[in-house]
Amino acid sequence: MREIDAVSVGERSGLRYARILPEWAAELEALELASHPTADRNDLYDAQGFEQLAHDFAEGCFAGFDGDELVAMGVGIRCDFDMANPIHTIADLVPEDHSSSGHVPNGRWYYGTSIATRLSHRRRGIGAELYVLRKQVCIDLGLDGIVAGGVIPGYADHKADMTADEYIAEVREGRLYDRTLSFQIENGFEAVCGLPNYIADPATDSWAALIVWRNPELRGPSEDGA
Repeated sequence: MREIDAVSVGERSGLRYARILPEWAAELEALELASHPTADRNDLYDAQGFEQLAHDFAEGCFAGFDGDELVAMGVGIRCDFDMANPIHTIADLVPEDHSSSGHVPNGRWYYGTSIATRLSHRRRGIGAELYVLRKQVCIDLGLDGIVAGGVIPGYADHKADMTADEYIAEVREGRLYDRTLSFQIENGFEAVCGLPNYIADPATDSWAALIVWRNPELRGPSEDGA
């Protein structure tokens, strides 16, 4: 079995989770491409990007192993996120030319840039386990919380009838179910608003949802990331 320095073993999935290493960059790229086959490759990390991320913020980036096979990952960066002006795209944080990871060493927020699970391992609680690891990073580092742009696949079936913000409100109130956004809400995230042109996805007209988890161990997390 591949030797890894596991930081956690999934209670439900049984996966061994470890902080990413530069030598796993090619495997991480292949996993992300397999998990998001219709995504624009400019919106995804390549091997060089994963290698840079492993150097910049390995403590906040995790890979999950089933035996010797890398089957899941949850990665991110630190950033200074302005909650008063939340509309953004992933390219605003991670350069499309992959010239850097976008990591801000003293950033007050953890920004979740990518999460992926091999198709054969889905519905085993891996996403929830990765969120637990990310939340613990925020607690350990005293960060304000997690922010991310979450895909809303269910919006494809409703975009002719409502705006993205209306759809997000319906999911938030439990009147509609979205397999991704509803899961994130169940894991303690707020569904704040729609993000236009976040990632290229014609099925949802490129809309995503801004999701936020606030560190409960901070009495008054800053709203502007300062």
